[in-house]
Parts: sequence; structure tokens; C-alpha cells
Amino acid sequence: MQPVRGTHDLLPEEFLVHSYIKKVAFEVMENFGFSGVDTPIFEFLEVFARPLGDASDIVSKEMYTIHDKGGEVLALRPEGTAGVVRMLISNGLQQEMPAKFCYAIPCFRYERPQKGRQRQFHQIGTELFGVSSFYADAEVIAVGLEILKSLKVDNQVRLHLNTIGDLESRKVYREKLVEYLRGYENDLSPESKIRLEKNPMRILDSKDQGDRKILESAPLLHDSLNPESRAFFDGLRNVLETQNIAYTIDQKLVRGLDYYSHTVFEFISDNLGAQGTVLAGGRYDGLVKLMGGQDIPGVGFGSGIERIAMLLTEKPSPKRPTTIIPVSAEDEEAAWSLVFNLRKQGLPIDMGYSGNLSKRMKKASKNNARYCIVLSKGDLANNQLSLKDMDSGDQFMVSVEELPLRLKA
Repeated sequence: MQPVRGTHDLLPEEFLVHSYIKKVAFEVMENFGFSGVDTPIFEFLEVFARPLGDASDIVSKEMYTIHDKGGEVLALRPEGTAGVVRMLISNGLQQEMPAKFCYAIPCFRYERPQKGRQRQFHQIGTELFGVSSFYADAEVIAVGLEILKSLKVDNQVRLHLNTIGDLESRKVYREKLVEYLRGYENDLSPESKIRLEKNPMRILDSKDQGDRKILESAPLLHDSLNPESRAFFDGLRNVLETQNIAYTIDQKLVRGLDYYSHTVFEFISDNLGAQGTVLAGGRYDGLVKLMGGQDIPGVGFGSGIERIAMLLTEKPSPKRPTTIIPVSAEDEEAAWSLVFNLRKQGLPIDMGYSGNLSKRMKKASKNNARYCIVLSKGDLANNQLSLKDMDSGDQFMVSVEELPLRLKA
């Protein structure tokens, strides 16, 4: 009875970290005007296959597919954006532009498990629809940075920024890139040989060392940008600089699919080994139309919760409860009455269930209790309770009326 390879259980300490990251992220995203949504874990295969393309690694190698009893082919969600776009279309939300959504979701990809990468992983993300201005790109970058700042990990990341231009610019560049790569076709990796025919710009994403060597002298996309694409990128950079958001232009940073345009960005850390990307996104103006909707521009990002968790230097602590321990079985009814009464007042209260007094005190200490109340009917008859400070070891009597105020303080 082991978990499936590439999955793991979130035990209390890690669950608390994940909950903390999501709580902080949602507070930031909502402050930026994004509304929380959730979509099904599985969709019709076409929802993911159409935008990602059959030649992509996600579709061809990594996506979990399901043949259900009704004969439908479904897929477990490999990323967040496509499902949100489907939600936008199928719920008739295309008339309500602009629209800003955020989410925290589990995703699934069949790939080799390693540090910071699991087959079931968790993402936070934002999607901003209906704004074609570079100000939307700046806002999405800003909300991502603010999340990292609020989690106090921004000092461990750096923003890499690039433009892939509009469709016209990419057509010009694609021709130059293909012409260059044809001279090295026999030396390309098997995956890149396929991509050279189907989607040559995705070769720029290759991790193969031989491909990387060939790409060192490849033509740069910036040299193929038309005036409109240059103006868009200059406008975005101006906003970021005005807001003191530091960035590094990374001309190797691309998205190879045609529905992407203009801005691509990644927040990268050197503290995560090979999987250094913490938060990444870009503009996808052609995606809604590609999936059967209207021609609505979009921009967004996704961020791995597991990777953020690896960067946290200040881990959240669980609430320290007050543990109530009845002296004997005869005192349990009164103890439970006190438990429910104090919980109604918003206090974290635990019950010392079984064992002698010594064992219950040890269990309370292991659970990091702040106080212990050793309850007996005799004390209650005198309107008194024995309260032990688990940090100092001091033990003293308090009145029943005073107890809630003492615990809240």
C-alpha cells in the first residue's frame, strides 16, 4: 500500500504550508481584482489537445487520458489555462470583458519525478481576458511578484522577460530559424527533428545539450520584430521600470505555440536545482478563438506551489491548542461540556482522550499545546479550574468566568 509513483501525501506540516501559500496568494490576487474559480480535474481530451497540439510533449508523452464507460476520451488537467478558457466559453462569459480569474488547483503530468516536479502537482494561477494593452501584462507580472514578496521569497528569484512579437513577426523569424536549423538537421535531437517540421520555435525550448549548442548561434527573434511588436515591448518595459520591477531580457525565453504573442516571462530561482522556474506566464491572444470562442486577448501565469514551498524560509505554525484533560472518567461529561463551550468562543481546544494523566499530558506536549486544563468536578464545584502553562511549567487556578479571557490573551 504505497502512493503511486510521482505522488505523495500531504501530511499535516506540509498541508499547512500549502494552505498558507494558497491563502496568501488568494489575498494578493483578490486585492488585484481577480475572482477565484475552479474547473473540473478532468475535461474532454480536445480541451487540452487542441491548444497544446499533438506535437507537444504534454500531449504526446505526459497527459493522462481516460476512456470512460460512455466511450468518451477524457484527460486529467495538465495545466490551468485551457480549462479556464473552456469555462469562459461554455458559461457564456465572453460578453463580460474584461474578466480576471484566479485559482489554486491540482494538475497531472506523466513525467520523471524529481525535486520540485511530481506527477500530481499543485498550481496557483491567474488569467486576465479582454485587455490587449501591455498594461495587462504588467499587472499580471506585478501580481505574481507581489505574491512572491508576500511569501518573502522574492529575494530568491529574478524576473526573466522576453517578447515573441506578433504573428507577423514570428512568421518572419520562423523562416530565418528554419533556414538556419536545416544546416544542422542531422545533428538535432529526435524530438527537435520532429519539431523542425511541425513547430520549429519549440526547438528553442529544447533541453538537449546538442540542441543547446546548435542554438547558441541561431538568429534572434528580436531582429525580426516589426514596429508594432517593438512598441508593445517598449511600453511594457517602461511600466515595469516606472514601478521599479527589475527584470533581465532573456532572448532564449519563448513559447512555441501560435496562439502566444508578445510577452513571455519567468521568475527563476537558483535555489531549486534544475527545476528553477517558480512562476511563469505570458500573453495568449489567439487561444480563446482557437478553442472555438471569440477573438479575445488573454494573459496570465501559473506557479507551482511545491516549488514555492521549497523556497520558504519562514514556515507557518499551526494554532497552539489548549488541551482539556479530565482527571477521571467521572469528569469526562463536564470536560466535554467545557470543550464545546470554549470552541463556540473561537478558541482552539483539543481533548485529551485516553490514558492516565501523565500520558495525556505527554500527548498534549507532543501536540504543542499552549495550555492544559486538568479538570475535576471538585474544582468545578468551587468555580475553579487548574490551568498549566506548557511553556513555563507554571500551574495555577483560574475562575471559570476568567478562563476564556485568559486563553484569548
